[in-house]
Amino acid sequence: MTTLQGVPVVTVNTVVVGTGSAGFCAADRLWELGQTDVVMVADKVNAGSSRNAGSDKQTYYKLTLSGGDGDSVREMAETLYSGGAMDGDNALAEAALSARGFLRLCDLGVPFPQNRYGEFIGYKTDHDPRRRATSVGPYTSRSMVEQLEKKVHRNGTTIYDECRVVDVIVDDGKVAGLLVLRTDVPHDGVESPFLLFRCTNIVYATGGPAGMYATRVFPNGQWGASGAAYRAGVHGKNLTEWQFGLASTHPRWNVSGTYMQVIPAFISTDASGEDPREFLTEAIPDYGQLMSLVFLKGYQWPFDIRKALDGSSLIDLLVYRETVLRGRRVFLDFRRNPVHQEFDPSALSPEAYEYLDRAGVLFGTPIERLRRMNEPAYQFYLGKNPYVDLETTMLEVDVCAQHNNGGLVVDAWWQSNIEGFFPVGEAGGAHGVYRPGGAALNSGQVGATRAAQFIAARRTSEPVPFDDVAAPVLQAAVSLVDAASSRAASGIPDNTGDLLREVQVLMSAKAGPVRSAQSIDEALVQVHEWLSTYESTVSADASSRRSINRTFLVRDILTSAYVYLSAMADYVAHGGRSRGSVLYTDPSGSIPHGLTELPDVFRFTLDGGALDDEVQETSWVPADGFAPVVPRAADDPAGEPVFRWRPRRPIPEDDDFFENVWREFREHGNIH
Repeated sequence: MTTLQGVPVVTVNTVVVGTGSAGFCAADRLWELGQTDVVMVADKVNAGSSRNAGSDKQTYYKLTLSGGDGDSVREMAETLYSGGAMDGDNALAEAALSARGFLRLCDLGVPFPQNRYGEFIGYKTDHDPRRRATSVGPYTSRSMVEQLEKKVHRNGTTIYDECRVVDVIVDDGKVAGLLVLRTDVPHDGVESPFLLFRCTNIVYATGGPAGMYATRVFPNGQWGASGAAYRAGVHGKNLTEWQFGLASTHPRWNVSGTYMQVIPAFISTDASGEDPREFLTEAIPDYGQLMSLVFLKGYQWPFDIRKALDGSSLIDLLVYRETVLRGRRVFLDFRRNPVHQEFDPSALSPEAYEYLDRAGVLFGTPIERLRRMNEPAYQFYLGKNPYVDLETTMLEVDVCAQHNNGGLVVDAWWQSNIEGFFPVGEAGGAHGVYRPGGAALNSGQVGATRAAQFIAARRTSEPVPFDDVAAPVLQAAVSLVDAASSRAASGIPDNTGDLLREVQVLMSAKAGPVRSAQSIDEALVQVHEWLSTYESTVSADASSRRSINRTFLVRDILTSAYVYLSAMADYVAHGGRSRGSVLYTDPSGSIPHGLTELPDVFRFTLDGGALDDEVQETSWVPADGFAPVVPRAADDPAGEPVFRWRPRRPIPEDDDFFENVWREFREHGNIH
């Protein structure tokens, strides 16, 4: 191991950043393909969404592998592509490799259910015309990551834990290295807290930039590291497309599936927990409609603006009104039925009645129905911290950020515009506006596999010398720590924690599921001020490893927030209207049923697919074909995000004449 300015340098072909299911898959695929010169880097190996997030029945989406229903790779690709703003080559790859990735997980020990003949039985999920979904229960992704991790350990791949990403090092449009902060090293001058990787490739499996939002269902410890990529010149794609949904806040967990299908009562209280009252009846006075819409939230769980006028997503807006606009708290009460104490199933819609009848639960209270239908969903909260017994306690919920469908730009091999930089999993922007439930887990496995295939076939060269480009990046990081520490030593209070909370609260209030041009601009002005003055105002206690860690974490989150808000402003300027999981306020638009007293907030106009065939790309630095949405001074410390809108790439036409494909495969491996 060499050093640069006293900092250790690890030289390796590929660095995989992130130890979730996509990261471990990439590391294992590389090893299996013969590229063993690989290391992994993690903020915390046991943190992250793959290991700690889920729902009552966390879904994995793949090609149909059971029954007599027809399906094909092309048809699945068209389903993914139909979500809007998704590139067709990504859709085709995700469909084509879905069975391969899924069966690999089965072989590694993930217990996906199959019948006695070996068929992997499926069910329909949201935005799914087939029965492509499957699950191993609440922790599908945890089971995936555990089995993949075991395999990577058997391979002998080195993992560097407790490392905060500081900067991606790029030279002439190509990956040169990575700078991280070792958060387990004391800042006492004995050992450098920094570590450099000189590498040819980076597989970036850092997850979505979850740290931007306060109201989120992402688990503690899932922050993301997208800001470092944007500063290095990696482009963003579809950054406006977040997915929001109802989730419990203590603990954080999606309340989809059975939690909604058993039809609990929605109760709001004041901030102190007093003044309880049902509030859905204010906008949905019809008893049967109210119960049926709550039921539908079970498998129409993500907030979908198309269902907000008089469909199940009206529930999300009513919860949002209580928590954000009225400052109240919202709870699910499984001890009582909505509106009436007696449950009257005859008032249900035929769809809801038939489902609950087949489940044998047309009786009792929501908790009785839940324990009959899905006992593990009840037991789940008993085993969490904080402990919640749904038989005796109400469950606090909110409309939370749940997944970023956009992210860092990827091509058909999940390589970004920076040569050698491969964003996979939620960090990569492979999705469109809508996606089938569970498509994210499949996308992570496919993207990791494609990246590994490309690296093993085309990017096995030794890393280039990087001292000249790494030295200034390292010095800038050291200077940031020194300046922040000096301020704290002079008596200026450590402000990293306050800044972290403030940007998260701002983003949830101004850029959450309900946005307007005005709210986006207000947030953008504030984030720009924080970011442009950050290096001269941040104060961090040098004796606290957590504080120094947050110095870089907050910078990363502010960078991401600035780029994302700029993308939202550009989306509105481009004529973008409400779509996906977001309501953009339009004073001349329609108003959801029952919310006539709040026209300025909840009026909206549907996009109607107007921009489905376009993709918005974002760049932190000037780039050919990109333009700014808000021109700024050339010496602005915060930089100037620029944008371009391009046609999405179509689904490639089939080349299925066997001899031609076979010849190409023999000669090139079909990796171009």
